[in-house]
Amino acid sequence: MKKSLLSIALVLGLMTAAKAQTKIPPDIQKLLTKNTCLACHNPDTKLVGPAYKEVMKQKKYTPKQIVELIYKPKPSNWPGYPPMAAMSQVPKDEALKMATWIAGLK
Repeated sequence: MKKSLLSIALVLGLMTAAKAQTKIPPDIQKLLTKNTCLACHNPDTKLVGPAYKEVMKQKKYTPKQIVELIYKPKPSNWPGYPPMAAMSQVPKDEALKMATWIAGLK
């Protein structure tokens, strides 16, 4: 059941990402997809979690801070959203590439 729900969320995330206004570079798209980030996040619109642009509007996180939040999310930063699971399986270099792109969003 959990796998089915995750699959559905991933498909919906990918469909929404395809419609997003913000162009995701192909190398970042590949990493976001591989690490299932797009199942819950989108550059422009709220899905399960906040949009990446919304994250950057709340606080100007550095790439290093975003990487820290990937590994140790702080649900208190986002009341009203389900808590994000720690994504400790994401390789550090991939997390930093994604975080650098996210930090560059306006």
